[in-house]
Amino acid sequence: MEIQIIEFEPQYRDDFKMLNVEWLQKYFAVEPFDEHQLSNPETEILDKGGRIFFAKADDKIVGTASLLNEHGEYEVAKMAVTEDFKGHGIGSLLMNRCIEEAKKLGLKKLILISNRSLIPALTMYEKFGFREVSLGAVPYERGNIKMELDLRT
Repeated sequence: MEIQIIEFEPQYRDDFKMLNVEWLQKYFAVEPFDEHQLSNPETEILDKGGRIFFAKADDKIVGTASLLNEHGEYEVAKMAVTEDFKGHGIGSLLMNRCIEEAKKLGLKKLILISNRSLIPALTMYEKFGFREVSLGAVPYERGNIKMELDLRT
């Protein structure tokens, strides 16, 4: 099975929302902030300088991840892999693409907001070099850990 990482195209708009809603409903809940972003990816992510990537297996979209630009600080977010394709390294492929894109954009750092209960995800983030930083204010009720990756090294 070959996995391609591709950029957002309008025909994958529903896949973006479906993958994220599937993930959110499994682990937490879809919050109003999520619903708004997932229903409006062009205006809420892309038009603000963000990026959306997809993992494609043959003709099926099986994962997604985004770079959100929130006031000049870029966050890796909206990362989800459908259940049938977990354990195939797709999250790592998506994270690699996000980091590559961040470097192309000349960013000095990336952040992400997660939850301490998501041990496999946190382990992956640490392998990529993300380190815990002060949480501060976050837009998600589920967010209880903030991590940062220094891209200058």
